Amino acid sequence: MSHHHDTTHIDWDELAPLMERGAELQSPLYRQAAAWIGEFLPAAGVRRILDIGSGPGVLTTLLAEAFPYAEVVAVDATAPLLERARARAERGGLGDRVRVQHAELPDKVEELGQADLIWAGHSVHHIGDQRATLGDFATLLRPGGVLAVVEGGLPMRRLPRDIGIGRPGLEARLDAAAAEWFIEMRAELPGAKDEVEDWRALLSAAGLTPSGTRSFLLDIPAPVPEAVREEQVAAFAWQRKILDGRLASDDVTVLDRLLDPDDPQGLRQRPDAYLLTAHTVHTARRG
Repeated sequence: MSHHHDTTHIDWDELAPLMERGAELQSPLYRQAAAWIGEFLPAAGVRRILDIGSGPGVLTTLLAEAFPYAEVVAVDATAPLLERARARAERGGLGDRVRVQHAELPDKVEELGQADLIWAGHSVHHIGDQRATLGDFATLLRPGGVLAVVEGGLPMRRLPRDIGIGRPGLEARLDAAAAEWFIEMRAELPGAKDEVEDWRALLSAAGLTPSGTRSFLLDIPAPVPEAVREEQVAAFAWQRKILDGRLASDDVTVLDRLLDPDDPQGLRQRPDAYLLTAHTVHTARRG
């Protein structure tokens, strides 16, 4: 048993505000993705959508806006996140078309019901047997329906390689530590199986016909607005916590300086902080 075991447990209640802020900032990227899916899945034919791993529901409401004739179901295993999703839909005037469903996937997938579009955003990797799960999702699709899996892309970048304090390449080292954390997190999932993450091949193995893969870019250059700065502080604080014991002491010292509101080199005062990432959406259709 790894001595890092307890640090791979995700406190979703604590993570919820960070997830919500991050998804809000990335809304332009996700709107582009939804519009792309709408090019080969016309909105008029989409009557029911499952947002698998909906979290606080930012994407749920975007999907409801992009597909105005559809009921959209936010599916998640964490009740406080679903409450955020419900409240967001109500605030956006979408309460009549958005509902929430608590589900501990992969159990009882069939209870989710049929759908014309299933959106699984960064959620499949939280299920031990990814191949079997995609097969289960495929059975829920109506004929002509589409499964969209968001996995991969590019890591988030927020700072230059050399930030003037500590060793250059801090974010690359954070990525390496996070990759080890991710391996341990997946190994601890019930029924975990190693899988080559060739998503096109996995979707084909689920009996679906791949219908395209695209990556969508988010690029907010320096100097960033205050909302982005707040997200950056929260994101680095989260990494500082979950990567405890996995980072060199000098990198921890740098992180603490970045998080110090009074440090002139800190995130709240830096003029060179930015936000850059890309998410990849893999789609496949049921014949």
